[in-house]
Amino acid sequence: MGSRANLVGALAFLALAAVAAMLPAWLVSLSTIAFANALVVLGLVILWRTGLVPFGQALFYAIGAYAVALIGRYTSWRDVFLMVAIAAAMSGIVAFALGFLLARYRDIFFAMLSLAMSMILYGVLVKTETLGSTDGFHVEAGTFLGYRPHGQALNLALFWLVLGLSAVAAFLVGLYFRTLAGALAVPTRDNEIRVEFLGISVNRLIHLKLVISGILAGVGGALAALAVEHVDPNMAYWTTSGGFVFVTILAGAGSVAAAFVGSLVFELVRSIAVDLMPNTWQIILGTALLLTILFLPEGLGSLFHRLRRTPEKA
Repeated sequence: MGSRANLVGALAFLALAAVAAMLPAWLVSLSTIAFANALVVLGLVILWRTGLVPFGQALFYAIGAYAVALIGRYTSWRDVFLMVAIAAAMSGIVAFALGFLLARYRDIFFAMLSLAMSMILYGVLVKTETLGSTDGFHVEAGTFLGYRPHGQALNLALFWLVLGLSAVAAFLVGLYFRTLAGALAVPTRDNEIRVEFLGISVNRLIHLKLVISGILAGVGGALAALAVEHVDPNMAYWTTSGGFVFVTILAGAGSVAAAFVGSLVFELVRSIAVDLMPNTWQIILGTALLLTILFLPEGLGSLFHRLRRTPEKA
């Protein structure tokens, strides 16, 4: 089943890459942001399976975004692969350091503590003039192994970059879910004591998941910053974290693919809602979430499981 899912996922990513040049510019830009944010959601899915709901994932998202922005502002490095790698490393280091504290807490305490740390970063960014204060600052365009595209060529290059990194992340997270550490997520959520009796440290398991999710969020933030070409403190604000939680509820934790589908659906629905109801677009998003909870309580990912079971019954 794993190899079949990987094949289907690879074909889907290749199909998107092939048709990108034929899509409208607005849809390419929207999809780039959607898949960049999906990496953050993918990290949330890892924690969600363990029963942890962080409301401060924007912390690592903003670290990745500002890392790319600061590299472009204060160094001569412009290669996007190097910039994203540094952003991932910075987010991973911060997640590793904070993980010693966060891994000790559960339930609402974990959620509120992660939120508090994100808001601390938000406060620092708002008060620091060298980081642009409330206005933020411009992100320099990157190069692709020496190639510097412009205009629509740059949009396409960024879309292909995001798509490629998303495919790699989806494959690696899928592999992680099939390892012992990944498979122990649900047992950890249901009964930590039994997992401890197996001789496995639950805190270390959660610490590892925090680092992985932090790296994914950092990469997502870096890619979003390159696509938008701007960073500001709102990237660390609690509403940004809330948006990621919203998409995770919409997608569900049952499938890796659902993180990308859910993020794309969210961005499409939000764009249409803003266009139709610019002053009350939140009503449409709230209605979409309500319908998802009522009719798909396990998220869009449950549809993939239903489709898999249908051929088996036939």
